[in-house]
Amino acid sequence: MTTLEDRKAAARKAAFARRKPAFETQAPGAAGKLSEVLAGYRGAPLSGFLPIRTEIDPVPAMAEASAHGPVGVPVIEAKGQPLKFARWEPDCTLVDGPFGAQIPEHQVYFEPEVLIVPLVAFSRDGGRLGYGGGFYDRTLELLRSRRPTLAIGFAFGAQEDVDLPLEETDQPLDLIVTEAEVITPAR
Repeated sequence: MTTLEDRKAAARKAAFARRKPAFETQAPGAAGKLSEVLAGYRGAPLSGFLPIRTEIDPVPAMAEASAHGPVGVPVIEAKGQPLKFARWEPDCTLVDGPFGAQIPEHQVYFEPEVLIVPLVAFSRDGGRLGYGGGFYDRTLELLRSRRPTLAIGFAFGAQEDVDLPLEETDQPLDLIVTEAEVITPAR
């Protein structure tokens, strides 16, 4: 019998296989649609991410947004805990953090209201499959319990999966932005 974890592992493997060629053949300006979306949230506390491996790169859009308000990146403090967000500037000094993601050398924490969320796979109805640690699910649940929090999934269109295995604890995305389109999930 195939378990949910087996289905998630298979979906991750397939998504990584689709993401790699999208990463290798991406055209310059992949973050253009993301910049357009973020223009509607000027000044709102925002978190992005510094890409690892073959993730799509949101840094150009984050740099543009940083001229209008605080921008941060996630910091993993411990397994099973929500993320914290450290203030990031385009020219700040970075150091290696957990899981190969870079973080600012000097961390000044804040709570974002808009999160650009990395992912392995997404569905058009707002489903997100991450790396399996549950960090963003825990974090979004916490932030959404305090105030409205917008989660924007940012990925290559090739990462779409029409049959994404999800569970109750998976937090939905409010928008999905790819290099080619902006998707508003129907709920």
